[in-house]
This record gives sequence, structure tokens and C-alpha cells, in this order.
Amino acid sequence: MTDVRVLVADDQSLVREGIAALLGLEPGIAVVGTAADGHAAVELAERTAPDVVLMDVRMPGLDGLRAAELLRDRLPSCRVLMLTTFDDEEYVLGALHAGTSGYLLKNLPARDLAQAVRLAHAGVAQHDAAALRHLTGALDRPAPPGRLPLTAREIEVLRLIARGATNREIAAHLFVSEGTVKNHVSHILSRLGLRDRTQAAIHARDHGLL
Repeated sequence: MTDVRVLVADDQSLVREGIAALLGLEPGIAVVGTAADGHAAVELAERTAPDVVLMDVRMPGLDGLRAAELLRDRLPSCRVLMLTTFDDEEYVLGALHAGTSGYLLKNLPARDLAQAVRLAHAGVAQHDAAALRHLTGALDRPAPPGRLPLTAREIEVLRLIARGATNREIAAHLFVSEGTVKNHVSHILSRLGLRDRTQAAIHARDHGLL
């Protein structure tokens, strides 16, 4: 069997290097690099093609959620597993929308970390108990009447539309392709029952998104 290739992204050097060292001792796991922020994680992942990225949520420059979304678009076969100290509902739901393979807290026992990596590589979603409570609570709440909820990325696209940005400008701002932006725009219009970008801009203004 080939080794599971892992990249570790965390802005705290002690944590980052500690995790890399722990995983480096595990049979069947090869650490291909470490990164201190989201931009570095995406760039290094594109060069090294890891199977799994262990990603912190809050990092300077580009946070872990945005980095996870970029990796989802650019390296679809790469699994992103969030590993953080924050169990906020906003972050947990953001990770879900970003298409990550799970959300774990850093109080995870060291002996379980390697297994978490192997499970993520196998396509098994994993969530800390606190993260599961947030997900369950969010699913139990009804959606606001008259519309379907948007993802965090779609809200961001909607804000940019309302500010007059073109698809090309949105793509450059979010570091994604124009095709991805077009898909987001189509989903936004469909979910909100809107006809065009003008109505989307008005909707954003009326709902305090500007």
C-alpha cells in the first residue's frame, strides 16, 4: 500500500511542527509539507498533491475555510480535515459548506490523529461531538420563510454582485474560475427565486448584506 500523503496547515509553528512530527512517526503516512496560512497551504498542495490536508480554521491572510473551498475546486481528490480549537457553529457549518471531510478539535488524543487521517483518506467523514451538536442544531432549525438558505460562499458572491463586480472580478477576488462563479450565480438566483443580477443586488441591499 502507498503512504497517505499529508499536508499540515496551522499558523502556530509549535502546533504545526508537532503534528507533522507525530504523523511522521506513523507507518503508512508521509508528511509532504507544512504551511502557516491558507495561501501557503493551497500553493503547497498544488505542488505536492497531498491526499489529506489537516487545516486549522483561523489563520492570517487566507483562513482555513476559504482555503478548503479553493482546494475543493482545484484538487477535488484531496480531502480536507479541519483540526482546530474552535467549536463555533459558524465555523462548523462553514466547514460543511466548504466540502471538508470533517471537523475535529485539537484536544483529540495523539494516538487518534493518524487514524483520523486514514479515515479521511478513505472518505469517512468525522466530526467532534461538539461539532455534531452544532450540525444537529442547525438541521433542526427551519429555514427562513420564502427562501432557501445560501452557503457562506454564495453569500460572499451575492455581496460582490451587489457591489457591481463582474464574474471575472469575482473569480479573481475569490481565486476560483469564472465557471465556478457562474455556477454560484445560477444557484443564488435559483435558490432566492430571482430573475437576474439586478434583483440579486436589490435582495442583498434589502437584507443588509452590503
